[in-house]
Amino acid sequence: MASASKSAPTTYSLDFIRELPKADLHLHLDGSLRPQGLIEMAKRSKVELPSYSVDGLKELVFKEKYNNLGEYLNGFQYTCSVLRDLENMEQAAYELAMDNLDEGVNYIEVRFAPQLLMDPARGIGFDEVMHAVNNGLKKAKIEYNRRPDVGFEAGLKPPFEYGIINCAMRMFGKKGFSPYYTQLFQLLRDHAPMDVIKSAAMELIRASVRMRDEDGLPIVGLDIAGQENGYPASKFKEVYEYAHQNFLLKTVHAGEAYGAESIFEALTQCYADRLGHGYSLFSPEMIEDPSITDKDAYSRSLASYIADRRIAVEVCLTSNLQTNPAITDIKAHNFKHMLNNRIATVICTDNRLVSNTTVSDEYKLALDNFPVPLKRLKDMVAYGFKKNFFPGNYVEKRAYAKHALEHFDVVARKYGFI
Repeated sequence: MASASKSAPTTYSLDFIRELPKADLHLHLDGSLRPQGLIEMAKRSKVELPSYSVDGLKELVFKEKYNNLGEYLNGFQYTCSVLRDLENMEQAAYELAMDNLDEGVNYIEVRFAPQLLMDPARGIGFDEVMHAVNNGLKKAKIEYNRRPDVGFEAGLKPPFEYGIINCAMRMFGKKGFSPYYTQLFQLLRDHAPMDVIKSAAMELIRASVRMRDEDGLPIVGLDIAGQENGYPASKFKEVYEYAHQNFLLKTVHAGEAYGAESIFEALTQCYADRLGHGYSLFSPEMIEDPSITDKDAYSRSLASYIADRRIAVEVCLTSNLQTNPAITDIKAHNFKHMLNNRIATVICTDNRLVSNTTVSDEYKLALDNFPVPLKRLKDMVAYGFKKNFFPGNYVEKRAYAKHALEHFDVVARKYGFI
């Protein structure tokens, strides 16, 4: 619990971290199912799994460590298969919210690619997918916010709020990615593959804005996910322009597996309000653009710009360790450079199931390996509430963030930090 001469780093217990109000802004629905929930859904939907026990799944599919990105992504074939069912979608969303609330995560932004889950032949279209996921999240919100220890009064835990971020896919093929994508390629068979991919992304953003405005769904942002190398964000400039013009906020998977020029594109071509991962910002050796001759200077200038504009980076430590073999140890993670350069960082999970982690575990990993005094920890927590894509208006967002940070002080006082 306690702390801290000037020479010794502050130590934080897992109990303290779990009680803190927290937010997760980079959270993939299809990578964050409960293992037992996945088994139940698979049996109900007659989806074949490599094992029907939690231990078996953790041994064969959802491992502590992965040899490569392909092995890491292997589990998504099972989660996406079970999620092509409206009952399962609602269950997965509800359980994800409750699992977060169980460890003090009061605000989440759940992201997923609706078109990966659509199955038009079975009547599962975009609208049905969005309502099913929202129904699960809303059910958890109603249940939790009725609790007597939750509310805006002093000393009470912050209410649960959430937003939904819809992901377009950078790439998909003619068959096998989802029934919707397979059908789209058949309908647009005389189009170039990249034109089909961009058409799907534009359809997604138009439908997202429509459902936000007409159905009142808390669709708060656009993301683009999938293979970064070879499918630059700039190809989706028009899609992001549409989001920008319709007041939908933007995040971009950038700098996860490609150089800092990918981050620059996300900012300048896609109007990114936040960055997903952003790891390569401090890895100038990953820059491949031949026009960038002084890679170190480019990285420094870009980092300074991001810090100055307070563009938040969604940091996913465990996921990066599992998918990037170049990071041999947590202390070698570029998070240390993000801290040193005063980047606004938000600690996130990425995929709770695939990475076998929680928000509390991610905070513990960060705080055990990097020097973060209490004031800096409060700043990190604050970014989760101030840099989120809150579904209400700005005045409501400020009030919510203020209450969350007041509760931070309540917990810190309880544990003897202030």
